[in-house]
Amino acid sequence: MDRRTYLRSVTAVTGVTATAATAGCLGALGSSGAEGTVLGPPERDLSEAAHPSYGDEMPNFTVPDPLTGEEITVADYEGERAVLWTSFYTHCPDGVCPALILRLRRAQAAAAEGEYGDELSLLPLTFDPERDTAEVLREYAGQQGVDLDAGNWHFLRPESYEAGQSLMEENFGLVIEKTEADQYENLEYRFPHYGLILLANKQGIVERAYPRGPQTDIESLVDDVERVVTA
Repeated sequence: MDRRTYLRSVTAVTGVTATAATAGCLGALGSSGAEGTVLGPPERDLSEAAHPSYGDEMPNFTVPDPLTGEEITVADYEGERAVLWTSFYTHCPDGVCPALILRLRRAQAAAAEGEYGDELSLLPLTFDPERDTAEVLREYAGQQGVDLDAGNWHFLRPESYEAGQSLMEENFGLVIEKTEADQYENLEYRFPHYGLILLANKQGIVERAYPRGPQTDIESLVDDVERVVTA
């Protein structure tokens, strides 16, 4: 099954990726790894997850970067750059999204130090475009220590909440829905967290899916990124 055409997730729990048994693995696993990959098979087999995983094609989509004014198309990076992707929102009240952004930021810093930053694109996508305006995203970048001047970081912002919903469900199998915020949070609404990070190589093949992104060991993730980019 091509996960780009139809993906569904069943349940979202804070910090946990929803999975479904309907999506099979597109890659052929073996001792030397799936076809087209740099890394060997992961310790945890996620081939039954609703989201793309090891050996699958990275979903292709086009979303604006409001800070640069560019339309970012994932497929345009194929042959030139690896991609590190996650989804988030700046009003996240419990630290999950900052933890995701931290891991992308550390990968960005390591790429700059290793001088392979121009071979990596970091693509965090907000599913709350109503509140995550260009101004808010720029301020958030400063708060999180993101280097926007490096030229490899793109905050992706769908045109509308509904567009973001469709993009997340159809491409990543993740159902995004607003829920009422607890009164003490001083928020109008919030979202469940999936915490998914995807790493795809320069050929557009997923090398790693990190379903518990906020708990993923940073050094291991940075090492995976370096191995994939510099292979």
